[in-house]
Amino acid sequence: MQLLPFIVFYPLIWIISKLSFRALYVVSDLLFYFIYYVLRYRRKTGYNNLKMVFPDKTTEEIKEISEMSARNSTDTFVEFYKSLNISEDEMKSRFKFKNIEVINEIEKKNQSIILLCGHFSGFEWMFIIDRYIKSNFYAVYKRLRNKYFDKLVKRIRSRYNGRLIHTKETRKRIAENSKTDSLNIYGFASDQTPRVQKAVYWNYFMNIWVPIHTGAESIAKQHNLALVFMKIKKLKRGYYETTFEKITTTPRDFKDYEITDKYMKLVERQINKTPELYLWSHRRWKHRDKTTPRK
Repeated sequence: MQLLPFIVFYPLIWIISKLSFRALYVVSDLLFYFIYYVLRYRRKTGYNNLKMVFPDKTTEEIKEISEMSARNSTDTFVEFYKSLNISEDEMKSRFKFKNIEVINEIEKKNQSIILLCGHFSGFEWMFIIDRYIKSNFYAVYKRLRNKYFDKLVKRIRSRYNGRLIHTKETRKRIAENSKTDSLNIYGFASDQTPRVQKAVYWNYFMNIWVPIHTGAESIAKQHNLALVFMKIKKLKRGYYETTFEKITTTPRDFKDYEITDKYMKLVERQINKTPELYLWSHRRWKHRDKTTPRK
C-alpha cells in the first residue's frame, strides 16, 4: 500500500517543483487555506502551544501568530519540493550565509562540528551549505514510514552532496567518522520533545518544565566536536539569511547539560524575536510537568 500514495502524489510534487516562484506561492496560499481553514490540521495544537508560551498575549495576537506560522510552514513545504528542480545559482541567491567564516575558521583548525538549529521556516534549504564548506555535511533526520517518500526526501536533501543519518544510526556513524581524518559537519534540530520514558534531562523551555534532548552535547563531548548555532531569518517570501553563532570549540570544559541549556536559550531568543517563523504544530510541551521542577 506504500507505493499507491506515492504514485498518486509524485506527479503533483513534480509539477510543484517546475512552477515559477510566483505560481509556487499561489499554490502555497491555496494549500494554507485548505489545511488551516478546512482541514484545521493541528490548528488547535498550535493555538494551545502559543497560549501556554505567551500567556500575556491577547487572543487576537495568538491567532495572528498561529496563522502566520501556518503560512510560513506551508511555504517551507512547497519550497522543499521546489528543491527538486531549482538551480544551484537560484538557491544561492535565495539562501544566504551571512558569516560562513565562523564555520570556515573551525574547519581550519581541523575540527568537526555539530550545527544546531531549531524548527524555523526555511531550514529545508540549508543543504546548499555544502557549496561553502570543505567538510562533509550530514543531517540527522527521522525516517519516514513510507519508504518511497523517504527515498524522495533523501534524494532532495542530497542534491548538494549532503548525507542523511537516521536518528538511530547517528552515534554509530559519528563514531565511525571520528576514527578517520575526515572533516564533518552534523546538522541537528534538537528543539522538539524526546520520548518521556527516555528523557534524562528536564529544564524550562519557554518557561515550561519539559524533557530536553541532550544527544548533541553528549556526542560533542565524546568526540570533541565544536558546536555552532544556526539562526535562519526570513528576509521576504522565498529569501532567507543564515547567521552562525559559535557555542564552543571545547565541549569537554562544560558541566553536563550546560551546552544544552545554551542551545535552548538561543532557540528561545529566536522564538521570542520571530514567533511566526517557529513550528507550533508540534506537541512540544505535551510532557510538561510530568516531573517536579527543580527549585
